[in-house]
Amino acid sequence: MARKNNGTEYKGKELSAVARNIRKRREELGLEQRELSKRLGVSPSAVGNWETGYSKPSLDILVSVCSVLGITLYELFGLKEPSVSCNAREQKMMADYQELSEDHKIAVDNLIFNLRRAEVRAAAPDITRLICFSKQLAAGIGDPADIDDMGEPIYLYSSELIDRADYVFTVNGESMEPEYHNGDMVLVRKAPECGAIHPGEVGAFMIHNEAYIKEYQTDGLHSYNKKYSPIRAIDEYGAAFIGKVIGIIDESDMVSEHDRDRYIKANENDHQDH
Repeated sequence: MARKNNGTEYKGKELSAVARNIRKRREELGLEQRELSKRLGVSPSAVGNWETGYSKPSLDILVSVCSVLGITLYELFGLKEPSVSCNAREQKMMADYQELSEDHKIAVDNLIFNLRRAEVRAAAPDITRLICFSKQLAAGIGDPADIDDMGEPIYLYSSELIDRADYVFTVNGESMEPEYHNGDMVLVRKAPECGAIHPGEVGAFMIHNEAYIKEYQTDGLHSYNKKYSPIRAIDEYGAAFIGKVIGIIDESDMVSEHDRDRYIKANENDHQDH
């Protein structure tokens, strides 16, 4: 049976030293979870999960967690710190660092941060960031070739096909069965980079601010499912060509949460303190 969290237990299990020490140190510093998450470049729910023992900080963010909380890795894990924690070379570097001016310390901090980020990038799998849209697009879009700000980022493991894409759209309905099923996520190469669409090719089109995946023909936009009538007189409907459909995303193309967070940290988040 679930029990109330009193700071040492969560849902009937003993909290780890990491969970207890993150919460204890955060409260000692007078920080809210949201403020700590902002300093670390993670979501508030991530900090909450750490403190309840649902998850632990990933290896690549542990140093930042200790730095913001002002504790050592040994203190974070509740371990006894060895009497000698640095070799002679590291001790000399620390002594030299302490002799630097504040501006030069900041320069060294930036260098270390960039080197660590480069190592994270080198160890991570290749990931491609695309823009994902729901079926209904925001009203008032003027140019369908310039809708990047209307979607949300989606992260996929890179491949030759995925690297050619710009957008991801979700198929809604059965009109393009059996080739495209309801819920399928399709890759779209945006116009005008994809070139002109030709009869028989499948594209993403916008009609009255709503997106459609259809086969283009000279007489209109067609569905593969013959139960659905073609959209004729597309000029009158004001149909705008967004791009060509070039493939369907497989479940294995979706990046794991760990790889996504590591990619965002290494490529898209500026270090808060530098």
